[in-house]
Amino acid sequence: MALQKTVDTWKLKKWFTVYAPKEFNESQIAEMPANDESSILGRNIRIGLSAITNNPAHAYTEVVLKVTDVNGEAAHTKIVRLEQLYSYIRSLVRRYKSISDGVFKVSTNDGMNEVVKVLIITRGRTAHTKLVGMRKEAKAFLEAYFKEKSFKEVVDSVIEGKLQSELGAKIAHIAPISKVEVKKLEVAA
Repeated sequence: MALQKTVDTWKLKKWFTVYAPKEFNESQIAEMPANDESSILGRNIRIGLSAITNNPAHAYTEVVLKVTDVNGEAAHTKIVRLEQLYSYIRSLVRRYKSISDGVFKVSTNDGMNEVVKVLIITRGRTAHTKLVGMRKEAKAFLEAYFKEKSFKEVVDSVIEGKLQSELGAKIAHIAPISKVEVKKLEVAA
């Protein structure tokens, strides 16, 4: 009886270089194997923001990128989601503090729809009515903020912390604020 030759499918794969989106200056972030170009389209890549920006201050932020275009062996991506790690969010919440979090659907001036999840932590215990008031003001502020900016500008302001500081300043008159974080910024489908 003759032996059949087997083909190692791993050796047939090609390596594709993955590039970050234009928001991150299209730097090279990874390499991934695939059989052909069509099998790499639509893949999601989860990577730490500090690996893209080379900034250790971004160690607790994670980015999910989706491969949208393949040219030869170069795979180009777009941002699907920016989110804070659960361990980081958990470290912010302490005893004798109050939190107000909200989920808001917003859209930028270039027509992209996003979902923003915001966490507001007060310095001390705060009445429920004040927490509700902070959430309402945060919603109004975020809707206005996103309408006048493009998606790239919004991503940059979230990464730099500019959006969080402006939101904190806007709602600080209701109760003393300890921290404002954008837990998640996600492109709506």
